[in-house]
Amino acid sequence: MKYFPLLLVVLILGAFGESTQAANPAKPNIIFILADDAGIGDFSAYGCKYGKTPNIDRLATEGMRFTSAYSGNAVCAPSRCSLMTGLHPGHAAVRANAGASTDRYQSLPAGQLTVAQALHDAGYATGGFGKWGLGNVGQISVPEKVGFDVFFGYYDQGKAHNYFPDSLLRNSVEVPINQSSKKSWEDYSATRIANETINFIVQNKDRPFFCFAAWTPPHANYVIPDDAPYGNKSWPQAAKNYAAMVGLVDKDVGRVMEKLKELHLDDNTLVIFASDNGANKEFIESLGSTGGYRGFKRMLYEGGIRTPLIARWPGKISPGSTSDVLTTFIDFLPTAAAVAGAPVPKGIDGLSILPTLLGQPQTEKHEQLYFEIYEPMFQQSLRMGNWKGYRKGTADPLELYDLKNDPKEKMNVAANHPDIVAKIQDAMSKAHSPSPHYKTPAHGGKGKGKKESANTGASLQELLDDVK
Repeated sequence: MKYFPLLLVVLILGAFGESTQAANPAKPNIIFILADDAGIGDFSAYGCKYGKTPNIDRLATEGMRFTSAYSGNAVCAPSRCSLMTGLHPGHAAVRANAGASTDRYQSLPAGQLTVAQALHDAGYATGGFGKWGLGNVGQISVPEKVGFDVFFGYYDQGKAHNYFPDSLLRNSVEVPINQSSKKSWEDYSATRIANETINFIVQNKDRPFFCFAAWTPPHANYVIPDDAPYGNKSWPQAAKNYAAMVGLVDKDVGRVMEKLKELHLDDNTLVIFASDNGANKEFIESLGSTGGYRGFKRMLYEGGIRTPLIARWPGKISPGSTSDVLTTFIDFLPTAAAVAGAPVPKGIDGLSILPTLLGQPQTEKHEQLYFEIYEPMFQQSLRMGNWKGYRKGTADPLELYDLKNDPKEKMNVAANHPDIVAKIQDAMSKAHSPSPHYKTPAHGGKGKGKKESANTGASLQELLDDVK
């Protein structure tokens, strides 16, 4: 019997190990950066008229910019629910900021799969930073119970209005903040949250990670330590602060990208940027934050649900590319699973757009995109190809828009296309699944209070005040 010299065996095994490692590179990191209440018109990659967002623009020039992308919904909590669960608002548990009568906010149900859990199960470190809004301390869906190793920031979305808090939360434990009373950058919660985001990346540089950067700017309250470079503008102070908060998001995107390059993680990290819903109405005229689209936050017209969506992944996504594929937040969970090589969950509404990201044919596409919302009144909308249907009650007349020729939804053409109207009405009925927590009115219209709002016992005005 002949024996290989020990050195030769070591060399052979070493070469085999190197080839195996080359054939099985490290799983890609995934970072999803979510601005809060920023409109599509707030970013220069989408035609912002009042300022520049160079770091977010760089994501677009080095990656893919989507031109027909939608958020999960037109307000914070239900939009985040769709992002986390892959379920559209007709199936999701959370369909408004306000929750059931027993809870201030509706939480995710027990056993609900989230993208964080799917990636955690696939071997990823998982961290969230910013605003959660899908379960408060003591509820079953606090982030550390649904897949996150760590979450730092606000759990209660109402508390996220305060940018100078006395404490933030880390995995349901209060982290005190000694406010200096100077309203400085060190006191500002967004600074601490961005720093924690970057620290997580550094701490997990040697393993695959999922980072959910759910940063709070430019959401109200509109305060910031320095309103530069807009301080000399003749705008209302709220508009100056809002614009500066958008600029802060851009700067923090730049900080994240610099850190990825410093750690040599740049080429193996998919970075996605979006906003959770459209801008508030006060910035339509002063800043053009909705990009000319009709509607705004809490409305299911295009201005309330169109989102900037940019994806960058060197070597995988072609630089400077664009895509008009119809996509919403429900597609993130299956796409992230596909990127991670994990099983794509069954029973969800989203589909993987990884082929689009890789420049391959997107054979599986959405035939329709469905939305419903319960504040400040019930609304439904459904996009089917270039057609868009909208109504405020299940028995109300449907408004119909041809988005190809009328992207700003100025002309209701329902009377000219009764066949399309009937088809969309039928699709809306099939897409809506009743919820024990929300009432679905036959007839909509502002000012009818409880029958049109979430089943909270709150009046319409109380809900509006609560979700400012």
